[in-house]
Amino acid sequence: MNLSYQLYSSRFVGDWEAVLAHLAKTGYAEVEGFMGAIDDPAEFRASLDRHGLSMPSIHLGIEDLEADIDGAISTAKTLGVGHVFAPYLDAGDRPTDAAGWQAFAARLAAVHGALSAAGLGFGWHNHDFEFESLPDGSVPMAHILDAAPDIAWEADVAWIVRGGADPFEWIKRYADRIASVHVKDIAPAGECEDEDGWADVGQGTMPWDQLMTLIRAETKAGIFVMEHDKPSDAYRFAERSFAYVSGLEG
Repeated sequence: MNLSYQLYSSRFVGDWEAVLAHLAKTGYAEVEGFMGAIDDPAEFRASLDRHGLSMPSIHLGIEDLEADIDGAISTAKTLGVGHVFAPYLDAGDRPTDAAGWQAFAARLAAVHGALSAAGLGFGWHNHDFEFESLPDGSVPMAHILDAAPDIAWEADVAWIVRGGADPFEWIKRYADRIASVHVKDIAPAGECEDEDGWADVGQGTMPWDQLMTLIRAETKAGIFVMEHDKPSDAYRFAERSFAYVSGLEG
């Protein structure tokens, strides 16, 4: 199992060449991109190649995908990406009822059709808001996956927990849709407040030993992405998380 690293975790380091060198030295084989790290896809691909890294997945905003799907396809292919995940929806753009989320799912389905025709996988990456109840008692995540049955799901498991839902239940329910997993951890209450309550993987409260057993047994996930939204030391996070998750492989 190759472990990947979401480059967003290192956005404050300021030197992507140093970040890639450190990730390769730590033992990572893959990274997950986001456009804040990539000014020139060809140059970034060359940097990946120099360090023996690949980028099987990338985050691209739904609005950017809709505005320039051909450009997105070109970027993905230049970088060697196989899976594109739309990662977020600003609070002001989020639907407020089931019909609105079903309409949003139709947008995702349309993007999927274009990317699939180009040989690329496409899916949605969740945060916590997709698990907050709507007026009718349903939740957005179910509408996204049910109304767009062909898209994949990049399950950010810790955000499921922060959304007040049971990650085991959701993983089992949509096991056949999960193509990628974000592996992150939640600090005990009152700890790591300067890191927005996140922790290095294995240092927090998430039962990753049990979760990883379930994910590997029941899903088709082939990408496991270490992520921390606000690490005080990205290099420390990368090293400790890699060591912990590597130890779960047996």
